[in-house]
Amino acid sequence: MPTRAGRTIGTRARATVSVHCAPVVLPVCGPPVRDGAIVVRNDRIARVGPRAEIVAAHPLLTPVHWPGMIVPGLIDAHLRLDRAAAPVSAYGVTAAGGIAADLDAASTLGEAGLGGVTYLETRCEDEDRWEDEARDRLITAIREVDHPGVIGIAAHSSDPVVMEDLTVLSRTFGLRLHVEPGRHTVAFLDEVGALDAGCHIAISRPLDEADRKLLRARGTVVAISSPFAADGLLDGESAIAIGTRTGGDPLAVARALSRAPGHDRLLVEAVTLGGARALGMDEGPGRLGCLDRGGRADFAVFAVEAGERDPYTVLLHEGPGRCVATFVGGRASPRPGETARGDTGDTRGTGRSGHPDRSGAAGNTGSTGGTRSTGGTRGGGGARDAGDAGDIGDTDAKSRRLA
Repeated sequence: MPTRAGRTIGTRARATVSVHCAPVVLPVCGPPVRDGAIVVRNDRIARVGPRAEIVAAHPLLTPVHWPGMIVPGLIDAHLRLDRAAAPVSAYGVTAAGGIAADLDAASTLGEAGLGGVTYLETRCEDEDRWEDEARDRLITAIREVDHPGVIGIAAHSSDPVVMEDLTVLSRTFGLRLHVEPGRHTVAFLDEVGALDAGCHIAISRPLDEADRKLLRARGTVVAISSPFAADGLLDGESAIAIGTRTGGDPLAVARALSRAPGHDRLLVEAVTLGGARALGMDEGPGRLGCLDRGGRADFAVFAVEAGERDPYTVLLHEGPGRCVATFVGGRASPRPGETARGDTGDTRGTGRSGHPDRSGAAGNTGSTGGTRSTGGTRGGGGARDAGDAGDIGDTDAKSRRLA
């Protein structure tokens, strides 16, 4: 029988399955599971539940026993890709809303093996220049940027006409939109049609009640990066996410926003499921932000001991700086100083805090995504093919800047 790429045509590649256990598994979309486990099948979560049940269902697998807590991968909803100083996966981040000011920065998330949306930034402040060259440059970048993932538009222009046109472009190409209301009022953004579930905003100042009410009505998620900007947004009614702006630990940013014990779960949800909602990636196959069957196998391990305490409170207040492992699409992300590995295994530890007790044959567990898309519809994270990636290596310095 003829073969292709080393295997028989008509056969399916054998799935890779691994089991990860911890004293607490925190799905976020469901109740905490004490003495829990997750099953990873290729790049997806196949099951979440009690360790005893899952281990019994997979007797031929050697589970990976982690200390502390397994949680969904964290999501940084506002990260400037030209300013991030350290690998964010060290903090448990598996996806981001990355702002790219030039073509070099646009490939950052893909090169780091992270998921999320890369937003191509437009700061053009002159209507004539926008019409003459900047608009065409942005459209070319949308179609040809060498980026293996989902792209969107960061509409950061101070010119009202340019902002209105950027909203039209985002709808035309089916791209998600990122805006900062410091340049325009929330009411203006609504007038030009920017605000809906396909857009999220990043704020650096508090919003008044009228603005918050309008954003809730439009289904627009708000990315918070400072306690000053959080006023009025921790009531459980507003859709919120967490953004670091310049990289760092989004869980530490979330902790700084906590003002009452009742905020702990809300803020953990904001840095996981809230970030997925901001990027339109909280629903459907491969969804992010929670540990659930069919979701992408993005998760992180934090060396914190909950005991009988509330896992959300323990993670928020003791978790920053204590991430010991990060997995994106089932693949272990390298820790600082390590070489990248393409599998979830060969991490056999010594039983010390921060290392798994045992590791099974976990193999190569799937890709984090090698095709480029334009993000599908603005209301969701479905992918739409944008054509072949262009070669940006021969462009001059000016053309590498976006509009």
